[in-house]
Amino acid sequence: MSFEGWAIFAVFWVVFVTTPGPNAVNCISNGMTHGFRRSLPGVLGILTQATLFLLLSAAGVTALLATIPEAFLWGKLIGAGFLIYLGIRGWMTARRPIRADERPGGIYLKAFLIATINVKSIAGYFAAFTQFVQPDVPVWSQMWVIMPTALTITALSYLTYTAIGAGIGRAAMGAVMNFWVRRVMAACFVIYGVLLGSTSQPGRA
Repeated sequence: MSFEGWAIFAVFWVVFVTTPGPNAVNCISNGMTHGFRRSLPGVLGILTQATLFLLLSAAGVTALLATIPEAFLWGKLIGAGFLIYLGIRGWMTARRPIRADERPGGIYLKAFLIATINVKSIAGYFAAFTQFVQPDVPVWSQMWVIMPTALTITALSYLTYTAIGAGIGRAAMGAVMNFWVRRVMAACFVIYGVLLGSTSQPGRA
């Protein structure tokens, strides 16, 4: 990959992972609830998903999935249902005291699942490997540049969102403010779920 190609890919990836979506909302919510340090397993869950999807994209699996309407449809519906469920649950429990004792494994798994069922992920990785990977160069040799770049940008983005959430959590100590901030986060999950359910298949009009 040329330097120019790498720079274009890096800019694309910055836009891809910094555009607010379910991952960002989850990181902000984790930061609010658990604080920055205890929320780090959530960022690790996203990085695990990113590593897995990068490897699958290099192997051509995500491109294959994008061409199978049934697999894409079921994945989209399951993901939309999961996000809407999280949103409704968060909305209904917004008045309850914050439960900050969730185990690291639970924070990690929830973040991994949210990242995995997000159609934005499939579309983004599909775009990255159809637009930026040089077809005349073995893909695995390009991964030595692509993976560190993508994972570093991803980590910085979601660490920032987690820090923002931790800052909001400290600022929203009042019961009324805390209630409304948590409901806004819950509403975002529902909105993303609805948008996910109506997303068209990657690579198709």
